[in-house]
Amino acid sequence: MKRIILIPMIMLMLAGIGSEIKAQGEAALPFLLIAPDSRAGGIGESGTGLADNSAAIFWNPAGIAFLTGSEVSFTHSNWLPQFHLDLFYDYATYRQYIEDLNGSITASVTYMNYGEIVRTGSDSPEPIGTFRSFDAALTVGYATKLSNDWGLGLNFRLIHSRLADKPTEAEQGKGVATTVSFDVGAMWRPEHLNLPLIGDMSNRLSIGMNLSNIGPKIYYIDQAQADPIPTNFRLGFATRLYQDDFNSITMTLDFSKLLVDKGEAFRGEVDSNATPKQRKDFYEAIFTAWADQPLSEEIRDITTAMGLEYWYGQPGDFMFALRAGYFYEDPSFGNRKFVTIGAGIRYDMYGFDFSYLTTDVFKEGENHPLNNTLRFTIFIGWGGVPQTQLGFPRGI
Repeated sequence: MKRIILIPMIMLMLAGIGSEIKAQGEAALPFLLIAPDSRAGGIGESGTGLADNSAAIFWNPAGIAFLTGSEVSFTHSNWLPQFHLDLFYDYATYRQYIEDLNGSITASVTYMNYGEIVRTGSDSPEPIGTFRSFDAALTVGYATKLSNDWGLGLNFRLIHSRLADKPTEAEQGKGVATTVSFDVGAMWRPEHLNLPLIGDMSNRLSIGMNLSNIGPKIYYIDQAQADPIPTNFRLGFATRLYQDDFNSITMTLDFSKLLVDKGEAFRGEVDSNATPKQRKDFYEAIFTAWADQPLSEEIRDITTAMGLEYWYGQPGDFMFALRAGYFYEDPSFGNRKFVTIGAGIRYDMYGFDFSYLTTDVFKEGENHPLNNTLRFTIFIGWGGVPQTQLGFPRGI
């Protein structure tokens, strides 16, 4: 038998991709939580309330209910650049409005490549072989308007994880697993809204909710060692602060929380002489995860992301965008803190976005694995009818 070093799992834990890295860890498949696109990446990784391009498949599929026409996009990012390893992340999307369905069908492919892993023997550190490791997900969905102000989006996802090609020395099975999940999203974009003390917010406000990665546990060796997938709740806001014929400024704000059973170690209930209890299934954890720790900690367990996006130009002509954002996670629950910047251009049906993530502005984050992360996105959008409300993707 041979011993396998699962470097990808270690890398993901060091990156702090999950909501928190405590005790046993909260969930498997943390690649499902990575902010996939450059536009949202430039505004602090916030997009649940904006969700007005095909990347809404991730952020909030209900946002696509307000779009017409078609769009394809592709995003690439070299991941964990501080490690100088062969890790990269790709994300491809497609959406198509179909009048007969009164909505849009969508699809996306997510691929996280962990590169080539070295296998060693049980009694020696000498390499005896290599294998390649990756995680991937295929998502299909549907989005439709329930009324002029309300949108609904649904996704179904097939997930495949290949962390190793052979079992570890003392285990049966192998490091390959497959599971499924689904998402439910809702979006409110009022055409007419007048708020006391604030004024007319018609077509200027968007509020979105997305409950993603709802599905059964995943296991690589045996079912007794199954871990929950990262069921995640997002609540997002977007508001158009200013708009004229050529300029617009939009602000976004997202709150996010993992809804998984954190395990006995997290709650301090571990008995070294007892058999560990299985963690709760998703249909229980969606409700119990809101109250499995003191209220003050439940609040600190919520991540916050915010951003600003400025556009100059008119849809259908040449346009450019500037973006900036901030992401915060409590020090006791992962301690991710970073600033993002980004830019984009649109010409006719074509577009390009990029974003840059830095932790250098925080002294404790200078050597964080996510520091200096770049994302690049290209897309083509055609056949859409420009919308006047906040959610239209400028330039498509």
